Amino acid sequence: MTGDVPMTAAVRRMRFAVAAAVAIPALAAEPVDFVRDVRPILDAHCVRCHEGEGAESGFRLDVRAKALAGGDGHGVAIVPGKSAESNLVRFASGAAGVPRMPPADSGVAPVPAAAADLLARWIDEGATWPEGVDRVRLADPADHWAFRPVTVTSPPDVHQADWPAGDIDRFILARLEEAGLAPAAPADARTWLRRVTLDLTGLPPSPEEIDAFVADPSPAARERAVDRLLASPRFGERQAQHWLDVVRFAETDGYEVNTERPHAWHYRDWVIDAFNRDLPFDRFVTDQLAGDATGADPATGFLVTAAVLLPGQIGADDVSKRAARQDALADILVNLGDALLGLSVGCARCHDHKFDPLPARDYYALQAFFAGVHYGDRELPSPAADRIGPVLRFARQRAAVAVDADDAERAAAAADVARLEGELAAARRFVYAGRFTEPEPTWLLHRGDAEQRGERLAPATPGLFALTAGSVSLAADAPEQERRRALAAWLVRADHPLTARVIVNRIWQTHFGTGLVETANDFGRSGTPPSHPQLLDWLAARLVADGWSLKALHRRIVLSATYGQSSHGDERALAVDAGCRLLWRFPPRRLEGEAIRDSILAAAGTLDLTAGGRGFDLFTTRGGLSGFPPIESFTGAGLRRMIYAHRIRMEKESVFGAFDCPDAGQTIGRRRQSTTPLQALALLNSPFTLDQSAALATRVGAETAGAADPTGAAVARAFALVLGRAPESDEADEARRLVADHGLPALARVLFNAGEFLFIP
Repeated sequence: MTGDVPMTAAVRRMRFAVAAAVAIPALAAEPVDFVRDVRPILDAHCVRCHEGEGAESGFRLDVRAKALAGGDGHGVAIVPGKSAESNLVRFASGAAGVPRMPPADSGVAPVPAAAADLLARWIDEGATWPEGVDRVRLADPADHWAFRPVTVTSPPDVHQADWPAGDIDRFILARLEEAGLAPAAPADARTWLRRVTLDLTGLPPSPEEIDAFVADPSPAARERAVDRLLASPRFGERQAQHWLDVVRFAETDGYEVNTERPHAWHYRDWVIDAFNRDLPFDRFVTDQLAGDATGADPATGFLVTAAVLLPGQIGADDVSKRAARQDALADILVNLGDALLGLSVGCARCHDHKFDPLPARDYYALQAFFAGVHYGDRELPSPAADRIGPVLRFARQRAAVAVDADDAERAAAAADVARLEGELAAARRFVYAGRFTEPEPTWLLHRGDAEQRGERLAPATPGLFALTAGSVSLAADAPEQERRRALAAWLVRADHPLTARVIVNRIWQTHFGTGLVETANDFGRSGTPPSHPQLLDWLAARLVADGWSLKALHRRIVLSATYGQSSHGDERALAVDAGCRLLWRFPPRRLEGEAIRDSILAAAGTLDLTAGGRGFDLFTTRGGLSGFPPIESFTGAGLRRMIYAHRIRMEKESVFGAFDCPDAGQTIGRRRQSTTPLQALALLNSPFTLDQSAALATRVGAETAGAADPTGAAVARAFALVLGRAPESDEADEARRLVADHGLPALARVLFNAGEFLFIP
C-alpha cells in the first residue's frame, strides 16, 4: 500500500527496481538495512516466483520464517555471515555450477551485479531480517483444533427438552435447532433391532429375536438387547473388520511375489478377542506397540501389517538394502500416524509436512522408536516344545550311539528321532508379528534418501505435542523394547489431544457411516473440521473417564435418541443438510461386502460360526506368482464368517469384493460406497448366490413342511429370514407367482438382491 491507494504487484516490483538501481551506489559505507535496501531487490527480481503457498521449490521470500528455512530442493538459501555458502547469492549472481535466477524466460529482469553484491553484504553482516516487517502474516500451523487440548463443555440447553435420551442428544439437538431443523420420528422397534444387530454384530437378528423384542413393552428392552449384542462373540468379529481396514491387514507380503504369511492370522484373532473382552483402549494401543512386554505377542502384528519386499526382491548391494529398509520403516510410521494419531505422518519423510507442523526431523526422531523392528515371524514360548526339546536331544544322542548296533536298533532310534522332530515342529508356535533386534542408528535423511544422511537422531516424540501431551526423548542407545514402551505410554496419556479423539471418531463412524470428523485418518490441517466439535471432545473425555472402555462408548451411542431416529427423508431438511451431517435422521447405508456374505449365510442357515484359527481359502492359491483363481462354491470351513478368510493383498474376492472391500494396499479409514451393475449381477447370478438360494429354499421348505398353505408359509418364512418382516399383501402375491413359475430358490435370489436386505435401515 502507498497511502490509501492499492498497488499492484507488477507496479510495486517496477518501483522497487527503480529505487534499488538509484540507491545502491550510495550505500557503499552504510550497514545494509533489510526494509530499505534488501526487500526492494527481492520484490523486483524474486518474489514473483517465490511468494505465497505455491512458491517455486517451496522457497518463499515474502516472509521471514519461510525465507530463512529454505526450500525443498537446495537446502538453506540464507546462511547468516556466509554469503559464499548462501544459495540466494549464488543463484542471483549466476555462480558457476548453478542456473542464474530469475530464469531468462520468466519475464523478470535479472539481478544486477550491484544488487547481488548488496545481498551478499547483507548476509555477511548477519542477514538481519527484523520481526514484524513482513507484509504477510503466517498462520500458526500448531493453532489447529486437533492439536489443542481436549476441552469438556457441559451439554447445551435445548428447546425440545423431551427428546434427548442422554447428553449426546443434547449436543446433536442444539445444532439442529440452530439450523432450524428438528429430529426425525423414532424408528419402530423392528427397524431399530435390525439396525443395531447389523451394526454391532454384522449379522441380522433372527425372526424369533425380532418377535420377542417387538412383544416386550419394557422400557429396558433396548438396553437388554444392546447388552446381549455387546456380549456376543459376533461383536468382536464385526468391530475387528473396521480396525483391520485401517491397519492394512493381509496374510501375504504383497508386491510381485505376494508370498503367504502363514502365521499372520494370530494378529487378526487377537484383535477380535480384544474387542470381545473390551480390552481398554489404552491397553489395546500398548499391546500393539509392545505386546512382547505385556504378554500379548500377537498384538505386535500391528507393526508389520503392511506390504514388504522379501530379501530376494531387494538388490544385493547395500544401497538397495538401505532403501528397502526405509520403505519398511515408513510403513510402520504410516500405520502409527493414520491409525492412532489420525495424522499423515508419512508426508514428512521427504520434506517438512506441507500442512501440519511435522518437520522431517520429527519424522525421523519418531522413526527411531522402531529402529529395531523388522518384518517377519517370531517364535512364541511353548511349554510343549520346551518339554520335547530335551527328549529329542537325548534321542539324537542315542541314535548316534546306535550306529554300531544292529539294523533293528538303528531303525528304532531313527524312528524315535523322526517322531520327536515331528512333535517338536507341531509344538513350536510362531506369529507374524515382527522380529526385534538391536536398534540401528537413525539419521535425518535429505529428501528421504538413505544415502544422504544428516545428523544422527535419538527417539523423540514430535514437538507439536510438547505443550499438550508432553515430550518423550530417549538416549540414542536406548534399548529396543524400552523405545516402543515409552512411545506407547506417551500415546495413551489422558491428556493426549489425539488418541482418544481419533478412536471415538472411528466408533461414531461405525454407527452413522461418517465420523464427526469426516476424514477419519486425517485430523490435520488438510482434513475436515468436526461437525460437532464439543461433542467430539465430550466423548473423548468420557472414554478416558470410563477407563477407555469401547463397549461403554458403543452402548452410549446406540441407546441415544439420535441413533434411534427413523431414516425417512424430509424435503426441507434435505435442502438444508443433504449429507445429513447434522443427523436430523438416521443416515441409512449399505452393508459392507463381508456383512452381506455373512448375512446371506445366516439367512440360508449355512453359516459356520467356528471362530479363530487359520483362515479359509477364497482362492485356489494362498500366495505366490501363479495367480489367484477364485473358489466359486464353498463348503465346510468356507462357510465361516468372511473375516476368517485368508486375505491376499491386492486381490479382491470375486463376488463381494465388488462391494468396495479394500485390498490391503492402503490404509482405509472409511470405505467408499459405490453402486455398480457388477454388484447386482454378482448377487443375482454368482455360484455363491445360487448355492445359498438353494440352501435357503431347503431350509424354508423344511421349516414350513405340513403347513396348510405350503407356498404362502414358505413365502412368509423366506421374508422373515431375509428381511426380518412379513411380506405386504402385494409382495406376497408377486412372490407366490414367482415361486409357482420358477421355484423357491428364485425368490431367495430376489430377496438377497433387495435394497432392504443390503442396507442398514
